Amino acid sequence: MRGLKDKVVMVTGAAQGIGAAIARRLHEEGAAVVVADRNVPGAERVAAQIGEAGGRALAVALDVASREQWTAATARVLEAFGRIDGLANNAGLTRDRSLLKMSDEDWQVVLDVNLRGVWLGCQAVIPHMIGHGGAIVNLSSESRWGAFGQSNYAAAKAGLVGLTRTVAFEHARHGIRANAVAPGATATPMIEAVPEEVRQGWLSNIPLRREADPAEIAAPVAFLLSDEASYITGQVLGINGGSII
Repeated sequence: MRGLKDKVVMVTGAAQGIGAAIARRLHEEGAAVVVADRNVPGAERVAAQIGEAGGRALAVALDVASREQWTAATARVLEAFGRIDGLANNAGLTRDRSLLKMSDEDWQVVLDVNLRGVWLGCQAVIPHMIGHGGAIVNLSSESRWGAFGQSNYAAAKAGLVGLTRTVAFEHARHGIRANAVAPGATATPMIEAVPEEVRQGWLSNIPLRREADPAEIAAPVAFLLSDEASYITGQVLGINGGSII
């Protein structure tokens, strides 16, 4: 893709699943990749794989819900590469319970990681993009329309759409684009924890009749981070096999 070679891109939640797939795809496109995750051994493993393939990668510890860790991670990236050109806010978690059974802790931790963590990431990275531009892609979800047992996750992923559009509006003048992708069911460790009968039930609502591979989410993310998407900002791309709520 045009405009990713030698760019420096941070990917959160990159130790496994969609985040690891994004990191690998960015490497294939010639970017230097920052593999950020609170799972440091996992991040180091992905970074090592990229390095063995001839790429440039840096593993950094990052709990996205911590402003202090964002500050430290950003400083490490600038020390290593001297700039930040892109950010993929992928880190996320679920704590599923029906509304009346959900605890304050279940609500708060999901909002902290899935929504506040993206807000903190944008605050940490955007000042280092002003002056030369950049691109941000936030990982929303088809659950943003609402999902049984996911009032916390659905609220966070819906809020992320509003956050993305606001960042796009405020920083277009700085040459910074912000978009979101909204994956449907994707074969990741998070989804693999769902009972098989539930996963099979999802397929009836997916015209392609299968879950996505993480690489199929990574490709559109890489596109939106690239110069090929230079006139796309403030948008949400559903990657869902054609499912219609």
